[in-house]
Order: sequence, then structure tokens, then C-alpha cells
Amino acid sequence: MGEIAERYRRRAEAFERKVAAVEPDQWDNQSPCAKWTARDVVEHVVTMHGVMLQPVARKLEPSDDPLTAFQEARAAVEDVLDDPILALTETDSPSGPLTAERHIDQVVSDDLVLHGWDLARATGQDETMDHADVERLWATAAAIPPDVMEKYRTPGAFGEGIEVYGPEVPVPSDAPLQDRLLGLIGRQP
Repeated sequence: MGEIAERYRRRAEAFERKVAAVEPDQWDNQSPCAKWTARDVVEHVVTMHGVMLQPVARKLEPSDDPLTAFQEARAAVEDVLDDPILALTETDSPSGPLTAERHIDQVVSDDLVLHGWDLARATGQDETMDHADVERLWATAAAIPPDVMEKYRTPGAFGEGIEVYGPEVPVPSDAPLQDRLLGLIGRQP
């Protein structure tokens, strides 16, 4: 198993634990994403898993249960990452051609960390992100050129209804790195 598959599995396991811990009456709780409830956060993550599967001719079957839907999406992505031919299949992405595994790493794997925080915040769970993930995501986000960051902050720039980052939230420069990351991507830590 490669580094990307290991990172995805670790992050998916943490996200799945958060989904499993949501109480039935918490699914309609507001998340830090203005337009999303806790259920919407999970639906978005599952939908993006489906997007990652399209270039390798895989498809998700819908499930109304958020935990089941995520588990099925996770299994399908892990199948791609475990298959050397599928994992290395070249795919188009907004940032240019990528292998399926690299695209998964840059989109849904990173989303599991960030939206895991959203789900935790919405449902009163531990919001602490893995420090190695925070460092990696900070390095990636902080290196985005200003013109590209502006596009990431523009609703619909990557398709109808898609918002990558919200407006930056000011956070003190000496705040913990997790808080600075959250502020950079438009979350109130």
C-alpha cells in the first residue's frame, strides 16, 4: 500500500468515526458551512467521492443513511487506490491532468480532514485535527498563489454550486496552526 492509500485510509477511518458518532437528532444541526447541515457535510463528502470515481468508470449507489453512504463511498475509493491500474489512470482535474490516486489525495482525502472538522463542530465532537494533516494542509493552502486563491474563494468558479474556500477569517498570527488553517480556508476556529 502506498503513501496516498495509507493517508486516505487513516483520514477515512477518522471521518467514519465522526459520522458514526452523530446522534439521530443532530443531522439537521448547522455546520460551519453556511448552507450545510451535518447531513449535508456527509452528503458532500460522499458526492465528491463519486466524482473521483467517474474517470475510472466507477459509480456509487445512493443510500439515505449517511454512515452507510460514506462506508460504501470509502470502500469504492479504497478499491481504486488498491488497484495499480486504476490508481495510476490519468484523469482531468481543474489543476490539470492527475493520476486518479493523486486526484483523490488532493480532493477527497483532504476534504475528510477539513469536513471532519465541520462535522465535529456541528455535532459537538472533538474538533482536533491530526497535527501532521494540519501541517500538510497548511503548507498546501499557504502556497496557493493569490490569483488562484481568489478563484478558490469565488462561488461557482469550479462549477455550479461548488465553493472551495470561503472568505478568509482573520486569525492572530500566533494562533495554533489549526486555527490559522481554518481561518485561511474561511472557517471561524
